[in-house]
Amino acid sequence: MSNKELQALKERYVAAGVASPNEQFADHATNAELWDADGNRMIDFAGGIGVLNIGHRHPKVVAAIKAQLDKLIHTCQTVMPYEGYVNLAQKLSEVAPVKGHAKVMLANSGAEALENAIKIARAATGRTNVICFDGAFHGRTFMTMAMNGKAAPYQTDFGPMPGTVYRAPYPVPYHGVSEDEAIRGLLMTMKADSPAKDTAAIVLETVLGEGGFYPAPTSFLKKLREICDENGILLILDEVQCGFGRTGKMFAVEHSDVEPDIMTVAKSMADGMPISAIIGTDKHMDASGPNSLGGTYTGNPAACAAALAVFDVFEEEDILGQSQRLGEKLNTRFTQWQEQFTHVDNVRCFGSMAAFEFVESKDNRKPMPDLAAAMTKKAKEKGLILLSCGMYGNSLRFLMPVTIEDEILEEGLAIVEECLKEVGA
Repeated sequence: MSNKELQALKERYVAAGVASPNEQFADHATNAELWDADGNRMIDFAGGIGVLNIGHRHPKVVAAIKAQLDKLIHTCQTVMPYEGYVNLAQKLSEVAPVKGHAKVMLANSGAEALENAIKIARAATGRTNVICFDGAFHGRTFMTMAMNGKAAPYQTDFGPMPGTVYRAPYPVPYHGVSEDEAIRGLLMTMKADSPAKDTAAIVLETVLGEGGFYPAPTSFLKKLREICDENGILLILDEVQCGFGRTGKMFAVEHSDVEPDIMTVAKSMADGMPISAIIGTDKHMDASGPNSLGGTYTGNPAACAAALAVFDVFEEEDILGQSQRLGEKLNTRFTQWQEQFTHVDNVRCFGSMAAFEFVESKDNRKPMPDLAAAMTKKAKEKGLILLSCGMYGNSLRFLMPVTIEDEILEEGLAIVEECLKEVGA
């Protein structure tokens, strides 16, 4: 079917709240390129929002999924477990930098991982409250909507959010929030709203995703670890978007040597297959009673096979090295644009988790979200998929596969530069 025909069906049958504004429909893809239903080629700098760090349809992942489909598709692992779940749990427990011996629960999505992380933290501590941070994005279920640090569009129209979720400032010095101010804000939250005796967990994205691609400073993470240890609070790090090689390490927290009590991962964990994981210290993971955790599809056999294949690809193809080298290339080009264009500023490349933002001037730093929106629109017209982000919607984030071919990368960056000129950046 054509894009036009599919668009007509979408308008008739797909709920408006979930429907994409894009009137092109993906047909097939390879690595960093995809083609729509009309045969138009696009370069993908979005990666399904950070899901495709090793590219569309990596051959080893496709082969692993096909082999699994010939053996087993579903049993529900709580009814009849299977090898893939156990092997993936072992692999994740061995590589994740949590405190002590790790155990694992598999789930279906990042939001589901966060939901279960909170359940586990409450069971382990006997406390109810959760402290999160401004700018955070943790999901679209009710608990994770309450945890998000940005109301619109995620909480709009949906009524009251669950209680016992409190917020603290996230350190973004560029926008006026220093690390010291963020710590003071957290301590005030603990004094005014959520005392330590009632706080089960402090939950933080190691690098803000939707909130703007701002890494948490190492000193800030260490201070959070110290506060949690002093008060019997669990530190939960959300690595759903920044994990699996995006920052040049398997997990972003590895840049700091801080060990969380619990980590959540998803997105690029299985190169497009729906799976996530909660990885935590064994005594915390075992805190809740029998049959208290689970789900019908959690840890699906085909998704487990894909995730195990992703680990093989990381080892065989130096994905972490590729991520670091890609980040260096992006930083060089972004820095040139920052010098060349009046409204481009605050270039940041944490490995290949890269972004810059549009501001009225480099002096006043007033966000220009309309310019970011114009950029994504113009890029799409030129055959490039590009995403904005940030509390103010004024940042461009870059999530192309780290396996992107040099010539495709250069082609895409040339389109970005053309667009910068045409939108008056």
